[in-house]
Amino acid sequence: MRAAAHHSATTKRSRFRFIGEIIAELKKVVWLSRREVMYLSTLVLIISVAAGLILGAIDYGFSALVEDVFLGG
Repeated sequence: MRAAAHHSATTKRSRFRFIGEIIAELKKVVWLSRREVMYLSTLVLIISVAAGLILGAIDYGFSALVEDVFLGG
């Protein structure tokens, strides 16, 4: 019984230590400014929409090609 209690206490201490280490590491992170986050988010959105439109156009073109060539359109 005594070994189990010791193991439980050690596990609790290691959890608190782990959480403390996480907090310490997060304090070291260089966070982006709000302006940078907005700029990069907008850039990702624009690129995603552009890629979607390009891939949609390619898909539509191949669909039309397959329909005309193989299905006699």
